[in-house]
Amino acid sequence: MSTTLEKTAEIEREPAGSSTPTVDGASAKTPSGPGRVSLWFRTHGGDLLWLLPVLLVSGVVNFLNVGGSPQRIDDEGTYTAQAWAVTHLGELAHYTYWYDHPPLGWLQIAGYTQLTGAFERWDVAVLAGREAVLVAALISIVLLWALARRLGMSRFASAATGLVFAVSPLALQFHRTVYLDNIAVPWLLLAFFLATNRRGQLAAFAGSALAFGIAVLTKETFLLALPILAWVMLRSARRETRRYTLSVAASILVLIGGSYLLLAAVKGELLSGADRVSLMEGITFQLASRESSGSIADPDSLINRTLSMWWQLDPVFIVVSLIAAVYALLLPRLRPYAVLVLAMTAFMFRPGGYLPVPYVIMLIPFGALLIAGAADSAVVRFRHKSATRRGLAAGFVAVAAVGAIVAVPLWSTQLRGFVLADLDAPLRGAEQWLDENATTDQRIIVDDAMWVDLVRAGWDRDNVIWYYKLDTDPAVQADSPNGWRDADYVVTTDSMRTFPGAFPQVQEAIDNSVVVASFGTGPQAVEVRRVTIDGAEQAAISQEDAVAQRAQLGAQLATNPAVVLTGADRDRLVAGQIDVRIISVLAAVAGTGSVSVAGFPVVDGEGDESFRQLEVSAIGGSPVAEGGRVTPEGRAFLDSLTGAYEPTEVAVSDDTVVLRYPISLQPVLP
Repeated sequence: MSTTLEKTAEIEREPAGSSTPTVDGASAKTPSGPGRVSLWFRTHGGDLLWLLPVLLVSGVVNFLNVGGSPQRIDDEGTYTAQAWAVTHLGELAHYTYWYDHPPLGWLQIAGYTQLTGAFERWDVAVLAGREAVLVAALISIVLLWALARRLGMSRFASAATGLVFAVSPLALQFHRTVYLDNIAVPWLLLAFFLATNRRGQLAAFAGSALAFGIAVLTKETFLLALPILAWVMLRSARRETRRYTLSVAASILVLIGGSYLLLAAVKGELLSGADRVSLMEGITFQLASRESSGSIADPDSLINRTLSMWWQLDPVFIVVSLIAAVYALLLPRLRPYAVLVLAMTAFMFRPGGYLPVPYVIMLIPFGALLIAGAADSAVVRFRHKSATRRGLAAGFVAVAAVGAIVAVPLWSTQLRGFVLADLDAPLRGAEQWLDENATTDQRIIVDDAMWVDLVRAGWDRDNVIWYYKLDTDPAVQADSPNGWRDADYVVTTDSMRTFPGAFPQVQEAIDNSVVVASFGTGPQAVEVRRVTIDGAEQAAISQEDAVAQRAQLGAQLATNPAVVLTGADRDRLVAGQIDVRIISVLAAVAGTGSVSVAGFPVVDGEGDESFRQLEVSAIGGSPVAEGGRVTPEGRAFLDSLTGAYEPTEVAVSDDTVVLRYPISLQPVLP
């Protein structure tokens, strides 16, 4: 009984011609037109029966609750904002483009959103970007399947490759995150698939070089895979045409790389110069001047935090894929991909290097390929090879079996979190708070994950400051001559809190601000902070004075029989928790008649220590609203509120009116 690997090898050794090999080894004339389509479905129908369920499972698992988990992060906000700038602003980026990454990645995202209307479908802009990268993941599964079959893996193993790639918690975390690496992966897989082609190699190798060039211009770190791709091409190339096909592929790759240099040269930004960005500065930053990720021996280093995050997501995938890579060194067809995984893993630990968090994205598809391919080969070898090789095969089969047993409960727990948890609620809450309580002429320092949403909500783009740019972009600094003092709010996320000393102006804004709304806890916490020019310490003193004043005035008002309220609300007045403007309004109304207070509703995110909303049900014994409409008595009451006592928002329910006053850090009466 011949193995799938051997059958594929036999097919690949067939010379190119007008005949097509059939399953039993016979050949037949290749039909044209509808007959060719029919033949293709007859030949590949079995593959589709295995592949389509994998795509279905992957689509459901990846898209389910995509807006809830994981929480949006600054990087994906940046790439989404750059794509949005391309389609909506006609610019290459929403700030000065400084060649930190080639632009082709977000140009592809922009093209997808433009063709599909993704930005119009989602209230949260980052989710349009997530949709694009998840579609890229589905395309990657198809290409991974094709590559697995090209390498002689069985349909079962090829399907397993796609499933591992789709549902590993490590993969799922990154598939749902807008990283340029996710856009580059299908291009890299296409490059390897075409590089293994045995027929029409001139076109195939040219296509492979083109796909690899696109991958590199999507994310520059994919250039690390070039030696392995060259190795695969060299192994696959026919001896009689090798020099020609490889030369054409190399030329195409050089031309693609040269196009990026040409872009910079045309813009006059190839070489460093005064008062301008340059490609050379971007390359220097990425390769030399970027801060090291530290030592693996340092528990507080960036590399330790990154590796710990990967490990917590899926230790089974990490361990089994590395073991599979070592075992696959014995398998000629899988050896290049084993070397790729092992070499890039070793590269992570180079002294003084920087390890990006999404670095693992390029390794995930090849890790899945090696796990399934090594297991598939081990089963075959155990049945047909010598005792020595059977022992090695049996050992890996045992490792794979143990990994599967451990992975089932671990993956189940992790996947429940992905499909059920709403980790992004704090960010949405902060955005809603700003939309309802801040004004669009106020300047806000934000995580880039919020940038597009706030601009779409009405803020001028110059009033929404991506925190990274306040310390690094001269154009932003020119618009903020007073630095952090020109900002009204700063919204802090885990991204801002991770590097407290890296951005001095941002840190000053945080240090000189007070929390006015808070959403979530732990790493997902998001705080809306009001910047105070006199400093946070003085603001705290002012707040203490304000509480004391409110407590004094509230205690007096609480004894007024004309103010009808519950015992709990009376206690809030006495405790100094009610906004001084509300106290003044109630006192004024009580001077002319009675006022019935239905409550002091809490503004979402502000907790129960300060109340700036007033819900009124009756004035002088007459209702202020009936059936959702304001009564004449209610209208007279609202019209009397002018100047500092005029609310910023009035909401009418069936029989009450709710007034909301703006944030105030002043301790005295208006």
